[in-house]
Amino acid sequence: MKIGIVCYPTFGGSGVVATELGLELSKRGHEIHFITYNQPVRLELLSNNVHYHEVTVPEYPLFHYQPYELALSSKLVDMVKLHKIEIVHVHYAIPHAYAAYMAKKMLNEEGIYLPIVTTLHGTDITLVGNHPFYKPAVTFSINKSDAVTAVSKSLKEDTLRLFDVKNEIHVVPNFIDLEKYNHESYTDCQRAIMAKDDEKIIAHISNLRPVKRVQDVISVFYNIQKEMPAKLMFIGEGPEKERVEMRCQELGILDQVVFFGKSNEIDKILRFSDLFLLTSETESFGLAALEAMASGVPVISSNTGGIPEVNVHGVSGFLSNVGDVADMTKNALYILSDINRLNQFKANARKEALKFDLHKIVPQYEAIYEDTLAKCLVL
Repeated sequence: MKIGIVCYPTFGGSGVVATELGLELSKRGHEIHFITYNQPVRLELLSNNVHYHEVTVPEYPLFHYQPYELALSSKLVDMVKLHKIEIVHVHYAIPHAYAAYMAKKMLNEEGIYLPIVTTLHGTDITLVGNHPFYKPAVTFSINKSDAVTAVSKSLKEDTLRLFDVKNEIHVVPNFIDLEKYNHESYTDCQRAIMAKDDEKIIAHISNLRPVKRVQDVISVFYNIQKEMPAKLMFIGEGPEKERVEMRCQELGILDQVVFFGKSNEIDKILRFSDLFLLTSETESFGLAALEAMASGVPVISSNTGGIPEVNVHGVSGFLSNVGDVADMTKNALYILSDINRLNQFKANARKEALKFDLHKIVPQYEAIYEDTLAKCLVL
């Protein structure tokens, strides 16, 4: 198949998943065309089966905000005609599904039918999409898609609750390439750069938005380090970073927290971590938790959204109510205080991550593409 993929080309979960999906599909013999405003951050290698087409938005004084949706629709039309793209898979309902539908209607005028598969990732539904200004457009985009998927059962339920959706929504979870989390080449000497031998390494990865409740991360870590030597690896950039640094200084733990920013060495950091903290207000899936589990790192998390579908309570880690720092601390210390117990949780985390291996999930998308194309041929 010749498949177009539209996504945000950023470090965010949806962009990462879309890029990894395209790369794996290309290995399975499909021709993939990424269509977006920048080359996706994890799209390191272009090949005969992987192509990138940049969406350029011309600047006109007439427009206060440049019309990206219009530019994307026009680019989709051109690329479908030029490369004979058979189906387009858009990640995020708005603006991508909305723009894809406009492209579809333009192509229809020329006798070309373009099936659209839309994957809902979370923010497009629970935050942006539910805003009264955008709700009609999101509802329209979902219902006009030829197939719709959501990354968790929780997100599917939220979508059906918040929008008047007529389409069937297929749950296809996020996935991970477990082969990339084979850490045999790493040595203890590399761990020594991060922490002392007797220090437990705690990790957190996010875009540091308020919804991530990163102040809770600091509170849990503060409680942990009072009971045992520990270091916190804080990975990510975002609006809460300055407040987090100030809080660490107030608590006197600034020298025990390492701020990495947007690191390209996440796998190395996770390899040596003993525990992962995810204290979010809501998560449609919890891809960061899955990345940690793939590295054999147990997870202490909130029990919100799709996280319980990934982190199994008492097996790969523990779940607590949002904001329950005391319970999160208790669970963290329970895992960390006994080396045999810690090793068992690490093994369990890796085992649970196997359920989300890309070789098990990507064929589900292939089946949806094939089914969608078959239905469209009948029309």
